[in-house]
Amino acid sequence: MALRITQGMMHAQLQRNINNNLKTMSELQQESSSGLKLNKPSDDPVGMTYSLRYRTELSGNAQYQRNADAAQSWLDFTDTVIGQAGDIMQRVKELTTQASTGTNPQEALDAIKDEILELKSQMIDIANSKMNGKYIFAGEAFDTIPYDTTLPGFDAKAVITDTGTVSYAVGANVTIGISLTGNEVFGATDAAGTTDNVFSVFDRISAALTAPGNYTALSNEIPFIEDSYDRMLNARAQIGAKVNRVELMQSRLADFELSLTDMQSKVEDADLEKVLIDSTTAQNIYEASLSVGAKVISRSLVDFLN
Repeated sequence: MALRITQGMMHAQLQRNINNNLKTMSELQQESSSGLKLNKPSDDPVGMTYSLRYRTELSGNAQYQRNADAAQSWLDFTDTVIGQAGDIMQRVKELTTQASTGTNPQEALDAIKDEILELKSQMIDIANSKMNGKYIFAGEAFDTIPYDTTLPGFDAKAVITDTGTVSYAVGANVTIGISLTGNEVFGATDAAGTTDNVFSVFDRISAALTAPGNYTALSNEIPFIEDSYDRMLNARAQIGAKVNRVELMQSRLADFELSLTDMQSKVEDADLEKVLIDSTTAQNIYEASLSVGAKVISRSLVDFLN
């Protein structure tokens, strides 16, 4: 039995085909204009899942990179100020060696004492160094000044700094402690029985320079000055090791970002060369369907009667 094709059936089928061609052309044009093959979840539900995952990981990676940059800035600044503290100890050693010779008049010893006191004040300023509003030698209590000279009866050598460590997350389950406490750099409090606390050394040298000058006591302080200087060198070595690790993490995070970006591009980005070709083809097909449709729709029963 032959299937009867009516004019209405032809028109309906033609309309469906034209709409399909129009939809295809529109999707390809949107893809070419946006440069993305994922413009809405229905384009590729599985691909959209991967896209969202890559974007989340890229966002987290960017935060880790910012943390690593902040950690390196903190470490670089810490290294700089400890280097300045080391320079002060070198000067203290020069002055103490000069004063311990026994050939200086009391006027010269008084001048050396004045400079030692100024160097002590400078060392306290260094111990109170802060970066971005945070005291770098105050441990986790970085919002509190560690060597507060305004406190009644302040004694720098008796200060006990916070023992906490400031840490930065620079990767998934990866944290790096970047801070050193004041006691680690400048020496523990005298209450612990230490004799190479930087501020104890300053006080003993100042006392030995007071008239009459105690040359033997001055000579005895030189090993403690060297011990303090060595402790600062060790602190800088620790900082250097941490800087190396942070730089390795920065390189790793940069590589990870490239990998994630590449994978995201493969999921989201359109193949523009192919899309342009397909878009041109779709446009030609759509225009051809319109041309054919115009001829089909224009035919009527009157045409056949004629």
